Amino acid sequence: MRAAIAEELLGTPRSLAVVCGFTAFMLAVGTWYYAPTAGSVPVPLWPLYADSTVAVALGGAVLVGIIPTVRRGGDVTVDTPISRASAYLQTVAFVWLVQFGVWPLVSLNLAFGQYVAAPDAWLYYWGVIGTHLLFVGLALLFPAFGRTTPGALATALGLGVANVVVDYWVGFHPPLLYEPGAGLAGATLAIAVGSVTLASHSFRRLEDSER
Repeated sequence: MRAAIAEELLGTPRSLAVVCGFTAFMLAVGTWYYAPTAGSVPVPLWPLYADSTVAVALGGAVLVGIIPTVRRGGDVTVDTPISRASAYLQTVAFVWLVQFGVWPLVSLNLAFGQYVAAPDAWLYYWGVIGTHLLFVGLALLFPAFGRTTPGALATALGLGVANVVVDYWVGFHPPLLYEPGAGLAGATLAIAVGSVTLASHSFRRLEDSER
């Protein structure tokens, strides 16, 4: 089923262009959202601060990686080249897209009343949740052609932990209508662990493909 959906959505130049175009749009929106506050964050921490934007950028990089296969008429689920570098990219992109696709369901609903009562609730509640769930949908296509390794999974987990530290211990969390506490920090860590676990169960191992 996953392979069939991936081939339908990514397997022709036209369909892949549509997915890439929408991914670029989400990247532009995320950049617009974080840009006004990024100046208060040290530049080396930007990738962990603007986490959802970085997740979309990583997802876009995965899509760019399959363009040559699609352009020459190959089957994206069979003919996409595999390597250790691509396995790391695909794994981290998958984990971050799932993690930050699910995260708004927790973070916004912890202050549900404030968000739905806000003048721009259609954008800052329904719009955010809707678009972020599309992150998850995009990520779930990657195991149809991607691979993972123990090192890639460990890297993704390490980045998830680092994100929690930067957001909730150092204090550079995404803009919210309330001050987050230990509850959101714990939930974010749990989502990160769950995303890595899902990646581990979803991707085939690169080592198996090399035998």
